[in-house]
Amino acid sequence: MNVIELTRALIDIESITNNEERIGNFLYECLTPLAAKYDGRLERVPVEPRRFNVFAQWGERLDVTLSTHMDTVPPFFASSEDGETIFGRGACDTKGIIASMIAAVEAMLESGQRSIALLFVVGEERNSAGAARAAADPRGSRYIINGEPTENQLALGSKGALRYEVAATGKMAHSAYPELGDSAIHKLIQALTAIRAIALPSDPLLGPSTLNIGTISGGRAPNVVADEAKADIMIRLVGDSAATKQALAQAVEGLAELREIIEIPALRLNAVDGIPSTVVAFTTDIPAFNGQWGEPFLIGPGSIHVAHTLEERVAKSDLLAAVEIYQRIVRHLCNPSK
Repeated sequence: MNVIELTRALIDIESITNNEERIGNFLYECLTPLAAKYDGRLERVPVEPRRFNVFAQWGERLDVTLSTHMDTVPPFFASSEDGETIFGRGACDTKGIIASMIAAVEAMLESGQRSIALLFVVGEERNSAGAARAAADPRGSRYIINGEPTENQLALGSKGALRYEVAATGKMAHSAYPELGDSAIHKLIQALTAIRAIALPSDPLLGPSTLNIGTISGGRAPNVVADEAKADIMIRLVGDSAATKQALAQAVEGLAELREIIEIPALRLNAVDGIPSTVVAFTTDIPAFNGQWGEPFLIGPGSIHVAHTLEERVAKSDLLAAVEIYQRIVRHLCNPSK
């Protein structure tokens, strides 16, 4: 398959999280000839109404699964290209990765390789719903190569994530008489200031844990003392979260309530001889697979620094290189002595 053309076709299908049905159907149709030609098994695996994973397997035994997600973040914008680069939402996260994985599997099938699979899942950008569904229905894979933009380097580790809603409550009053009220916004500001002062841990491999205050909302009007306010925070974990959780609880005590939304642990991953390595700060579907799809590896073309931005792009040369790299890793995992 032409990797460049397939990448652009995938980008041009809007697939923001919860709206993956159309791209799922496109991928199913795209893989149907490949499954038929090489005696593969192709499935839509239901996750939620109008949302499904796409799974294709060749061979009775399953050694290696190549997997990534179909969904993207908003806003959608269509593809374009110049001589060296493809632009568009999902170019590197992860439409180009999907195209490279399909092309790599096609090349391996042509060379006689079997015991391989493709697994494209929904929901990674929100809650890893597709990966969690796959974890409940394992197929005996010994290894899983998860695709995310790592600049074609194997990630030796990735930071985890700890997300909280910080909610403060107060009492409304006329702003001319603030002593009659109790400002939830003032409490929230104090709580967030204390949270920002927490000394977060660092790890020799993963580096420092970091904090982001992503959203703040609350209040009724400029002339009303606020009775409610909240913020969403995200901490990138580099190890055990117990001390950080305790510090957060102490920081907001008497000011706000902490509501844990999600925790994803930090990961340590393995390398493959001869392939450059890196460490990444983002989270992936790997924890949601819960070890049910084999030992994980994390690699893909493109840079995370342009993912989720209006400048999202991927170099055509990186996509073509990824096709070869995926084949090389699969051969190594299936025949480690060679």
